[in-house]
Amino acid sequence: MAYGFSVFWKPLGTALTNADGSPVATCAAGATTFSEKIAGTGTALFATDCNWTQFDLGWMYTLFFVLLGCSAALWGGWLERAGPRKAGLVSMLCWCGGLLISALGVYHHQLWMMWLGSGVIGGIGLGLGYISPVSTLIKWFPDRRGMATGMAIMGFGGGAMIGSPLATKLMNLFATPTEPGVWQTFVVLAIVYAIFMTCGSLGYRIPAANWKPEGWTPPDQQHHRMVVNRHVHLDKAHKTPQFWLLWLMLCMNVSAAIGIIGAAAPMLQETFGGQLVGQPALGFADIKADESLTVAAAAMGAGFVGLVSVFNILGRLGWATSSDKLGRRNTYFIFFVLGALMYVTATYAANQQHLGLFLVVLCVIASMYGGGFSTIPAYLADLFGTQFVGAIHGRILTAWSTAGIVGPVIVNYMHDMRLEAKVPFADIYGPIFLTLAGLLGIGFIANLLVKPVDSKYFMTDAELAAEQAASKPKEASVKVAKPLNGAPQGTDWLVRFAWLAVLIPIAYGICMTGQKAWALFA
Repeated sequence: MAYGFSVFWKPLGTALTNADGSPVATCAAGATTFSEKIAGTGTALFATDCNWTQFDLGWMYTLFFVLLGCSAALWGGWLERAGPRKAGLVSMLCWCGGLLISALGVYHHQLWMMWLGSGVIGGIGLGLGYISPVSTLIKWFPDRRGMATGMAIMGFGGGAMIGSPLATKLMNLFATPTEPGVWQTFVVLAIVYAIFMTCGSLGYRIPAANWKPEGWTPPDQQHHRMVVNRHVHLDKAHKTPQFWLLWLMLCMNVSAAIGIIGAAAPMLQETFGGQLVGQPALGFADIKADESLTVAAAAMGAGFVGLVSVFNILGRLGWATSSDKLGRRNTYFIFFVLGALMYVTATYAANQQHLGLFLVVLCVIASMYGGGFSTIPAYLADLFGTQFVGAIHGRILTAWSTAGIVGPVIVNYMHDMRLEAKVPFADIYGPIFLTLAGLLGIGFIANLLVKPVDSKYFMTDAELAAEQAASKPKEASVKVAKPLNGAPQGTDWLVRFAWLAVLIPIAYGICMTGQKAWALFA
């Protein structure tokens, strides 16, 4: 849902109205420079008599992903000791509690409560909720690590596809002429998320130590040097060059895409202008002057965002699953080489005003953005083993926190500089794409330098046994006999129920997203 929180920006930006129904001025009214906007945000944090701007609210998006990476890094080790069930329940309490605090903040018009509730406390919940299924599934599927992590991380990426349209419908239901219905929506969402997250958390099971699927033989170390059957302790992982090379790879892959994905709708409108409304001769400046054309172009932009989201989700499962055959290192080589080619092609498509080619290119880029997230946990498990993979993954996610700042700053800074230089709208993004291709080049070099971890970093059998004895969460004590595809026998009805609980919301999200995306091809 963090990806889809922007559906609240417009309603919250006009929450306070005058007697005639017009919106009250914003706290940063008249601000033009960055420093003036920052000062306006400082005022907005505690003011109750002025509306919030998108700039004020957008900081929550940054808080989400900075806190996600930091909390995953800080408490990943605790997750491995306490078990994923406790981590999942704490995640639920943080995320849903944060939504309730945000609801109170909206009700009293206190921006600081929004930042604290969903941004900080909710962000901590995001981090624990992100790594707990990854850590669990990697242990259940040592033979298909990519597929397992792809399933988990696809769920995270697909959340907004379900949550955004649901939130929009709830706001429409609760809205009145003087009330946008946001705080009521937060309360309902908190209840819904609490139910689903609690059921998911209590359903966690982890296999016994050294468990493996029936009939599966671990890969021969001599022929698969990049896949180990030993384990690196959490305290030693960050001392290896491999950890920092993978950190840099993830940071570059995310930085190269997150800024573009975050600006997908305006980027499409500025680059292709009248093509989006059937009038190719018009530029974006002409469309801005006509309200009806502006609305139509915005609808096309929203459809494009939906399309990008779908490919982001599909890439998380598709690329990660294919990495089980291709190998993690080769998969990342594809991300960096194909990604750079896609950005060069995007520059050509923008210059030649080739809308169809541009859409295809950005969808491929979005798929590799998602694929990078879902492949990295399996890459870590291959290199460092599975005993502490959840905690090591948590620390690697600080690369995401960094990229969440680096990527948007590069894109937004270059965009605004070229806009101030009076560059035509259609020509703004070409140099930006080439710069992002350069970031992928850095990632390519980092991946090229990844080698097997030195044997001195691995735990001895005695050290491993001591760690496994010290971390035996309750869910590990469940007796698992003759596992079939990673699940105990005799639970067919529960498996079917779980699939329904997942597939019904996903079908709803795909339907809602498809309706928007279809407009691009209709």
